[in-house]
Amino acid sequence: MASSALASEQVYVGILYARLDELRDEAQRQLEAVRRTNPGGTHQNRSERDSFARIYEDRVVQLRQIDERLAFGRLTLDTTSAEAGVDAPEHRYIGRIGLRDDDLQPILLDWRVPQARAFYQATAATPLGARARRHLQSQGRDIVRIDDEIFDRDLLDGEVSDVSGLQGEAALLSALTAQRTGRMSDIVATIQAEQDAIIRSALGGVLVVQGGPGTGKTAVALHRAAYLLYSHRDRLASSGVLIVGPSRSFLQYIEAVLPSLGETGVVLSSVGQLYPGTDTSAEDAPDVAALKGSLEMAQLIARAVRSRQVVPTESQVLDINGEYLTVPPNVIHSAMQRAWETKKAHNVARVTFNKAALTSISRMLAEQLRDHGNTIEESDQAWLREDVRTSEDVKV
Repeated sequence: MASSALASEQVYVGILYARLDELRDEAQRQLEAVRRTNPGGTHQNRSERDSFARIYEDRVVQLRQIDERLAFGRLTLDTTSAEAGVDAPEHRYIGRIGLRDDDLQPILLDWRVPQARAFYQATAATPLGARARRHLQSQGRDIVRIDDEIFDRDLLDGEVSDVSGLQGEAALLSALTAQRTGRMSDIVATIQAEQDAIIRSALGGVLVVQGGPGTGKTAVALHRAAYLLYSHRDRLASSGVLIVGPSRSFLQYIEAVLPSLGETGVVLSSVGQLYPGTDTSAEDAPDVAALKGSLEMAQLIARAVRSRQVVPTESQVLDINGEYLTVPPNVIHSAMQRAWETKKAHNVARVTFNKAALTSISRMLAEQLRDHGNTIEESDQAWLREDVRTSEDVKV
């Protein structure tokens, strides 16, 4: 039974690849035809030809990037459910891009469309219109293994690939144990339900993805970008999508992920390349880089930070909204002591220092204003604190 199911899937995947090759050839012919076109002498004609050429060039590049693991999943649908739809076929194949046959009928669904959601989120308790989920593992264009997850008990007596392998974890385990290549690969075939919920989050505001090392934050963020480009292409086409990484090495590590998902119009930049006309391409010598990354350098920086945490030796005169206030050294030392007691890193403890210093200085300012004959209530402390916070002398 397993071998016949594998052969059946191989036949269908072969049809998908044949259609992909047809689309590639068609896009290449259209591109060559546009390039051969004489645009005439007007600027409008030349602009139109260049626009069509860019469209076909992008299409050719996209179709060339999509080959490995073109289809990686299949849903067996409950055709009577609302999730499946009135005219839903029995099987729905999920892949990297969407494909249609000559009659414009879908033969492969893009993983980002709403109809593919069940492939990632369906469970036996919440099947989302699916009776079973099948994972297709491939090498090149050949299907080498299939694994089924059954949501409908009636299918247990029907066509399943391997009753002993119904746990549905084979695709994930295969990805986890795959040999490392030095380049990040996409996780489109093994996205987990929690990851899928993040990827398909609504567009709007800031989405923060947090997690420990190796939990898939970067992969989820890249698939999120691919999903947004698919679902909101018209909106994002004018503004574009920029992915900023910490270094060139990081960008080289992730650069193949989005093209493998059919997205080639994303700009990748390291932090050192963000400013127009500036590119920080210099690299340290190996021995210098090793020193900067050593524990010895961390200790050196810690000593340098501590050496700059100096209490003033003299009182400081501050201009606060026209009122001159003399702040003795012990006020600053007390605020620094509060920060040291937190035993936190310098930048984190600095928040404690700022709060303590602002509180002390604003109270001193209130007392001085009272001595000058002003009526200062406790409710006035908030605006006095704001005057202190925004004073240029205090900032310095």
